[in-house]
Amino acid sequence: MTTVLGEVRNLIETMAPDAVCDDCIANLLDLSVRQHANHKTRELAEMPGFDRRRNDCSFCGSVKLVIRCA
Repeated sequence: MTTVLGEVRNLIETMAPDAVCDDCIANLLDLSVRQHANHKTRELAEMPGFDRRRNDCSFCGSVKLVIRCA
């Protein structure tokens, strides 16, 4: 069984080098709560190879906190 962290990580790695926001992650993975995506992206941001900052989301185009696989 895949964990939510694994699903979020896989999505971000698949979208590389594009960045994606927590709202789009929650929508794309059909997560019931947006905060679930937020918690996992903050966790991934602490790991090597991930970059989280305020920028354009490649999916919705909004300027907000996004994460990308470096």
